[in-house]
Amino acid sequence: MNPDVEADIKDLSATLSSIEAVLDLDALRAAVADLEDQAARPDLWDDQEKAQKVTSALSHKQGELRRVTGLRERLDDLPLLYELAEEAEDADANADADNDRAKLREEIASLEVRTLLSGEYDERNALITIRAEAGGVDAADFAEMLLRMYSRWAERHNYGVDVFDTSYAEEAGIKSATFRVSAPYAYGTLSVEQGTHRLVRISPFDNQGRRQTSFAGVEVVPVVEQTDHVEIDEKELRVDVYRSSGPGGQGVNTTDSAVRLTHIPTGIVVSCQNERSQLQNKATAMNVLQAKLLERRRQEEQAKMDALKDSGSSWGNQMRSYVLHPYQMVKDLRTEHEVGNPSAVLDGEIDDFLEAGIRWRKQSQQA
Repeated sequence: MNPDVEADIKDLSATLSSIEAVLDLDALRAAVADLEDQAARPDLWDDQEKAQKVTSALSHKQGELRRVTGLRERLDDLPLLYELAEEAEDADANADADNDRAKLREEIASLEVRTLLSGEYDERNALITIRAEAGGVDAADFAEMLLRMYSRWAERHNYGVDVFDTSYAEEAGIKSATFRVSAPYAYGTLSVEQGTHRLVRISPFDNQGRRQTSFAGVEVVPVVEQTDHVEIDEKELRVDVYRSSGPGGQGVNTTDSAVRLTHIPTGIVVSCQNERSQLQNKATAMNVLQAKLLERRRQEEQAKMDALKDSGSSWGNQMRSYVLHPYQMVKDLRTEHEVGNPSAVLDGEIDDFLEAGIRWRKQSQQA
């Protein structure tokens, strides 16, 4: 075997070994066995919410175990593939082994990024709010482009997306949207998207065809669970009901089923109009409000930690630019990661940006 190839395989094996140590395969196997026992109980579905959590956790843990053990098996088989190709003097077989090695390197790197997600809420589903900021109708259009980008990213990975509320702009696009992404480590993965996104392009809404810069803000919070105990006093809430509306202000419901909640002490406002009844909309809006209050509490705790570290960094700053004119580029301003194909990025190909952001955050935390 080529010495360089042999050294690369050893390096990949060392990286995978460190991942296996972080994931603790023995503990992972024990967790799978315990969840399998719970899933096999005849009374499991007496409590549907608990049953869904058990089956979802089992599927996730089994998938994680299969992923890492599968990588180890493929990596262990790789030297044999090279030896067989060398003995047969088969250039095509050697090229196939090279391709397998390249795929393994990519998959191991991706799994390594997953091990960096060790925050308190990283395993949770993500609740994302996108808001149009400066830039008028172009900003509203950009906000809708970002909503599509995250939805397409989720579709590519077979993750669930539930849109809770959409506020449409008058001419085009959206003023804001709130939606949930349901996936293992969705919050930890997508939290690096929080901040201000910037779009530069020739405005399709400008009759003179001038270049326009517009902005949209992305907020990412973890979905709350019953164990979080975010207490909300009903006396501190203002509840408004109204009719759901669609694009252009068109009414989509003949009853006042949409609900807007205002948390008076913090000024946080959430709304939901996508459920069938006012009661369901209020319950969903309460969950969203709890998530935002939980994130506020987390940020306050983080601010105290940052003050102790004398850290002045902020997540609210501009974090990514999408340039469609006069050249084509998407660049993350924190990680310096960039690509020259904005169309692909806006169609949901953001995994490289997510991985770069996660690595950058981990390095920043260790600095």
